[in-house]
Amino acid sequence: MKKDRIHRIKNALLLIALLGFAPLCLAEEGPAGEAGSVHEKTLFETLKEGGWVMIPISICSLLTLYLVGEGVLRTSRKRMMPEATMENLRTFFRQGDYVNAYEYCQKNPSPLARVACAGLSGLGEGKTATEEAIHGEVVRVNSSVNTYISYLSVIGVCTPMIGLLGTVTGMIRAFATLGSSGIGDPSSLSAAIGEVLVATASGLFIAIPAFGCFYFLRNRLSRAMHDLQDEIARLFRRMPYDLLKDVHLGSEELYAAQPNWTLPQQAEEVEAASPVNA
Repeated sequence: MKKDRIHRIKNALLLIALLGFAPLCLAEEGPAGEAGSVHEKTLFETLKEGGWVMIPISICSLLTLYLVGEGVLRTSRKRMMPEATMENLRTFFRQGDYVNAYEYCQKNPSPLARVACAGLSGLGEGKTATEEAIHGEVVRVNSSVNTYISYLSVIGVCTPMIGLLGTVTGMIRAFATLGSSGIGDPSSLSAAIGEVLVATASGLFIAIPAFGCFYFLRNRLSRAMHDLQDEIARLFRRMPYDLLKDVHLGSEELYAAQPNWTLPQQAEEVEAASPVNA
């Protein structure tokens, strides 16, 4: 029974292959004279038939190539979590040298360094403030990288619409030609129909890879962000927040000072300058 099933599958595949090659065989059997007179269009001539919409579609194709290349670089592990940065941060954290760790992150910017720097700047405020600072920086890093990726989705939506616009304008030209000269001038009518087909096909040709690369890079970014969060969690695990209370790391100015009315000298000056005492 198994042999009969394999035999039937082979026969089905052979039938599909014959049906697929049949149109090619029929096309090659045409008269030799007609085959020699057919003009083979170049790629440039075919794209030129698409009309003016090929200009924005070409721009979208170049943007797609740039965004895909930039997205692959930005979501790579080498760019997100450089090996040198990771090893140096581990060394600083093992030694408890959080000041040099903060300065190293400032001098060697990367997504990992940005998140670690945000966490180090909040060590003096306790565990909750540190975790909130890390989470906020992770969201910002993810948003900045995702900006490049989201444009691929925009291109995937817009290019078919641009091709559809070329289809509509080509159909208008085709009907205008048909209304003015009838079917006596098939060359102008075929040019308008060619604009319809080329514009639509070009828009889809750009949109399909753009959508595919969008989902690929989005998943790649998600995996990279999970790895980054795992590395940050390993660095800040068992952090001695009690010993680091009220410690301020970094060069950022702290604007929230002690209320002026709690200071004795300033309290007296405020009371003396009040309208009631005057």
